[in-house]
Amino acid sequence: MTDYAKLDAWIDAHFDEEVKFLQQLVQVPTDTPPGNNAPHAERTAELLNDFGLTAEKHAVPAQEVKDYGLESITNLIVRRKYGDGGRTVALNAHGDVVPPGEGWTHDPYGGEIVDGSLYGRAAAVSKSDFASFTFALRALEAVAKPAKGSIELHFTYDEEFGGILGPGWLLQKGLTKPDLMIAAGFSYEVVTAHNGCLQMEVTVHGKMAHAAVPATGIDALQGAVKILNALYAQNTLYKQVTSKVEGITHPYLNVGRIEGGTNTNVVPGKVVFKLDRRMIPEENPVEVEATIRKVIADAAAEGEGITVEIKRLLLANSMKPLAGNKPLVDAIQKHGGELFGEPIKAMGTPLYTDVRLYVEAGIPGVIYGAGPRTVLESHAKRSDERVVLEDLRRATKVVARTLSDLLA
Repeated sequence: MTDYAKLDAWIDAHFDEEVKFLQQLVQVPTDTPPGNNAPHAERTAELLNDFGLTAEKHAVPAQEVKDYGLESITNLIVRRKYGDGGRTVALNAHGDVVPPGEGWTHDPYGGEIVDGSLYGRAAAVSKSDFASFTFALRALEAVAKPAKGSIELHFTYDEEFGGILGPGWLLQKGLTKPDLMIAAGFSYEVVTAHNGCLQMEVTVHGKMAHAAVPATGIDALQGAVKILNALYAQNTLYKQVTSKVEGITHPYLNVGRIEGGTNTNVVPGKVVFKLDRRMIPEENPVEVEATIRKVIADAAAEGEGITVEIKRLLLANSMKPLAGNKPLVDAIQKHGGELFGEPIKAMGTPLYTDVRLYVEAGIPGVIYGAGPRTVLESHAKRSDERVVLEDLRRATKVVARTLSDLLA
């Protein structure tokens, strides 16, 4: 029996255990905001310990987390060294996730299994890869233990806010420097590039007044409407800016949150909205931000008495492929093709992820893990998020085989 067959057989024999592990992870909420994620890290460390895997707990200082806008972050590293020489390969998945929102037909923290899929917030993105990466490592150590090199599991809790206090913090503190890395993803493609993301908070100031005498005030909402129309008009222009990376089309701007005013009979004196600008890999983030600030300022100037404050919330650079990622891509495509029965394309994604932080540190990385062909199919960030268990099983085998190749 080849090592690949042994790895596959071990994963099949322990798959019920893997599913239970994922259910237990889904059952501990990690809604971000508010971002109280340390309890999930503690629970994950307990479960890993049951498997004989010791997780180092790296708590980000409380004040740093609070200043960042979250409540608690403890990042985990599991280190497994097999001998001198060889590569260190890191596997990263994030535990933080957006709140469930409305419209669920299954308990978002239940981990229910229906028709071969496991439901719950973060079931697909990316607690499923806590499971796939952990059980790929366990399979490798059980039946095909490498003679050299090492593997690290990085389970972090700051992807939704940009990763700076997740992988960024581990890298900046010198706690890890792997040679290669794989980050949580989906099963039918290996992602080598992704969009960047700029998020901004815009506060539009006017002057409150009684609605019976509106001329005595300055309507901040009307000012905001002018600005929003100018921003939305940019989306038409963005369609002409296309990426050469397969899987990525063009830039896009979305306003995802707006609030303001005090009552229906009061001219609103302040309106606040938050925007999200996706940047293709070919764009320069500095130029993108400068352009958006000018669009906002020009539109605000059209409203008499309107002033604006603009605050950058997040600047996540795009991920550009590093030449050193070829061994990762080759192994995943080879084993993914065999196990899924179809070619695994190397491509880009319009999402942004933590992986860019590893790549910016000079560590070649790709995105691959357990999940469907598209974000839409996974219901990530929507109601009834789910992962197909057969995808989880096969992705675990792909990752285990890939690790075997990389540490051979």
